[in-house]
Amino acid sequence: MAVSGVGSTGISSSSSSTSSTRLADNFDSFLQILTTQLKNQNPLDPLDTNAFTQQLVQFSGVEQQLKTNEYLEAMMTSTQSASNSQAVSYIGKIVTAEGSKTELVKGAATWHFATEKAATITASVRDEDGNVVYQKTGTVKQGESVFNWDGVGTDGRQQPDGSYSITIDARDSDGKLVSVGTQMTGEVTGVDFSGTEPVLIVGGARVNLSAMISVRQKTAADTTQTEDAV
Repeated sequence: MAVSGVGSTGISSSSSSTSSTRLADNFDSFLQILTTQLKNQNPLDPLDTNAFTQQLVQFSGVEQQLKTNEYLEAMMTSTQSASNSQAVSYIGKIVTAEGSKTELVKGAATWHFATEKAATITASVRDEDGNVVYQKTGTVKQGESVFNWDGVGTDGRQQPDGSYSITIDARDSDGKLVSVGTQMTGEVTGVDFSGTEPVLIVGGARVNLSAMISVRQKTAADTTQTEDAV
């Protein structure tokens, strides 16, 4: 069953590259100035030893900064590659994940949740800063449900793609709180790298890699669960 709406890092490589290019240009200019200064100094009044030492220290500092930038770029690339490889390794495995957070991609986001009994729910979607950008009230039956959001906020404006979380207040016919579970378990069938972090495709749900709680090999006892949209 689903709730259809309710009725349903970092430094970018380009900026880092630009910074390195500027630093390299400054380094070359510094080296040319120092060389020209040494070639054209007055033999009768040579460059003061202390001043020359300070320039050599500056020279060394710029060189070290260039190397540091190169190492940082390599580390960023390596970290992203490792994260992507880790996500791909989950395909075909059974994972359990915290389901309150998901990615809005191209105006579509989906959350899976379950209630212990039929209830009236109020779902609140929050952005990464914790601000409520969308709220909807609806009814669900006991068990698994799906909440689909098209990315349009309560104010009628389309929200940007990115990570969003959901909180669900569920109450029965007497107005008493009903327990809501947002953890989900299922088989990973694919990985999406288009968002800010790798997103695992688990059944019809999208789960951020950072939301992973546990992972295990698929066994014969595992059954495929089918969730209908409301």
